[in-house]
Amino acid sequence: MTDFFYFLAAVQILLGLYMIADGLRWRGYVRRRLFSHPGFYAPRVAVICPCKGMEPGLDRNLLSLCEFDYPNYELFLVLASSADPAHGLLLNLANRTKPKVHIVIAGPPENCGEKVNNLRFAVEQLPADFDVLVFADSDGRPGHQWLQRLVAPLADSRLGAATTFRWFLPSRANFATALEAAWNAPIVSMLGEHQHNFCWGGGTAIRYSVFEQAGLFEEWRNSVSDDFSMTRALRRSNRSIFFVPECLTLSYCDTDFDGLIEFTNRQIIITRVYSPRHWFLGAVGHGIYCLTILLGAVLVLGALFTGSPASHLFFLTLTPVILSALRGATRLVTVGEINPAWKPKLAEQGWIWTLLAALVPFLYSANFLTSLFTRKIRWRGIHYELISPTQTKIISR
Repeated sequence: MTDFFYFLAAVQILLGLYMIADGLRWRGYVRRRLFSHPGFYAPRVAVICPCKGMEPGLDRNLLSLCEFDYPNYELFLVLASSADPAHGLLLNLANRTKPKVHIVIAGPPENCGEKVNNLRFAVEQLPADFDVLVFADSDGRPGHQWLQRLVAPLADSRLGAATTFRWFLPSRANFATALEAAWNAPIVSMLGEHQHNFCWGGGTAIRYSVFEQAGLFEEWRNSVSDDFSMTRALRRSNRSIFFVPECLTLSYCDTDFDGLIEFTNRQIIITRVYSPRHWFLGAVGHGIYCLTILLGAVLVLGALFTGSPASHLFFLTLTPVILSALRGATRLVTVGEINPAWKPKLAEQGWIWTLLAALVPFLYSANFLTSLFTRKIRWRGIHYELISPTQTKIISR
């Protein structure tokens, strides 16, 4: 068993060093993007944001979608029903903001996710004079330059889409919220200057013509995942996805343990259904990390109990943890450069993205284990069963 641990520890250390090098490459790409000029491409844009319920900070989040420094866009806020508690807030917003705001009522979903149904209906209602579609989430709070920066790469008509990602910032000091923010952070640096990017539904820009050519209406028809389905459609049509790190979107999070488990399990179950390859690689990577740490802890305790030398075992167990924290620190510093206004809060809560980085693989492993036994998820009060990427069953509303 000791030899097996040595092997696992060596693999983890080598992988950890590689990931730090990869993180530094990611940081270099981000810094180059921060100092680049976005260009002058400024087409007519429809910003589409599905909404549901009165989530915390909704008014300020939606107001940020009305404050872009962009000359030619309209905002489409989509609800499943006019009886939604947020309907009044949306109407009030539409009457007091500068860009034109449309309130769209999509109706209840049938054999697809409510978010996907809202998006499909909104796109179907759009006038033909919009050149670019931009999808946003109601829990994000983008900055003034967000829209211009996100749309700019589409000046290259060969691109499939331009996308970004979220950064969770805890708005409450409890462990579940901190762990959710730490759990989300590593996904940010999976996107970069390569051909394996994926779309994120809270911040993706796509030409209307590409949306139609890629067959996204049909791809969304029975889907629960807007972004995974968009990624699948673009890859099928050999269109690349461009990552725009300077558009990283702040999202304030506040959850309890039940909410944390529901959110993280849902993300991994969706990944298993829509991207089995990413699911498998993630399960193996996180599983081996957890096995290494647990086996190392057992061997260290056993050595201490028998009086055998334990320092080398302790060192080999601790090194992957330290490397994980260093990756988290690199990511944290880079995110602070993306938006200097976040730096004080990031510094105050820096332990979340460094120290908790060592614990995150254990939560991921629990999520992967759960996803082996169920394809049922709960999302915004609706229970779904994900039968396949093109087949969704609504269990209850």
